[in-house]
Amino acid sequence: MAVQMIEVGAKGKNLLVPGVVMDGRTFVTEGGWIKTACIRDEHYTLEKPLDDPERAISELKRSGLGADVLRFLQRPPELQQKFPYRVEWDNYAAVPITTFEAWWDKLPQESRKNTRRAAKRGVEVKVVPFDDEFARGIHKICNESPIRQGRKFWHYGKDFETIKHQHATYADCSTFIGAYFAGELIGFIKLVHVGRLAPIMTILAMNAHYDKRPMNALLAKAMEVCVQKNSTYFVYGNYVYGNKKDSSLIEFKRRNGFEQINFPTYYVPLSWKGKIYVALRLYRGLGGLLPAPVLNAILNLRNKFYARKDKAAAAKPAVAKDE
Repeated sequence: MAVQMIEVGAKGKNLLVPGVVMDGRTFVTEGGWIKTACIRDEHYTLEKPLDDPERAISELKRSGLGADVLRFLQRPPELQQKFPYRVEWDNYAAVPITTFEAWWDKLPQESRKNTRRAAKRGVEVKVVPFDDEFARGIHKICNESPIRQGRKFWHYGKDFETIKHQHATYADCSTFIGAYFAGELIGFIKLVHVGRLAPIMTILAMNAHYDKRPMNALLAKAMEVCVQKNSTYFVYGNYVYGNKKDSSLIEFKRRNGFEQINFPTYYVPLSWKGKIYVALRLYRGLGGLLPAPVLNAILNLRNKFYARKDKAAAAKPAVAKDE
């Protein structure tokens, strides 16, 4: 079991990190002083969930990977704790899937109205192949604004080839859905099929077309796809991020039928540093350790800072690079 360099995506960048392949699973490391081993792209990969952690712990210690902690999740629909390790309850924003009508009928009137508004205002939503034309549309959307959701947008300013490469991952097990207005791509979803789960890897729409509500139309089409593929859960990232329990994004998810589904994530120390790290729960990061009022104050300051930068950028639009 040789250590090798493996490409991963992290915060909008492609990086080469040390990793090993074990029993058909690719383990990679993340972090600096404390190195955490985890299954690569664990929320999206089709690789088998870890069902024999004791073997993985033993092999990782002997592998030369130098990991201090092993982290692995228990993928829904298995929601009860199975293993006797330090556990943190992570969460998804998810819709348990039965029929499209069952989801639609539970939506607030305003959400159904917004989905209909998209069609009335000329938005066409359809499943599309991932090709150069679609990738160029994604490239244009990504370069619309340097700021999204109150923070610097990872994909802004990247060239076409980089955008195409980063969005082409797991293409063979993904469904790409585009929202078009007058023939132009104004929004898209990348939906990855992970067993019976259907998590959104990317959902993005042009701010300039917000009035047409393309995001609502994209979610409705994605739900149709989930029903057709007999998925168990339609997943839209986390419902709650750390101690941040109130935001416009959480409210948007709630209004579109998503609810909080909790599942266990395990942390197992592999070294003396890992024992300290796990004992103090430092894996929670600042977002999980700071009290909610302090965290909200920091986030508000960040949002104001980036709002000013966004206004400055709007005053002098950047020219997006293409091929």
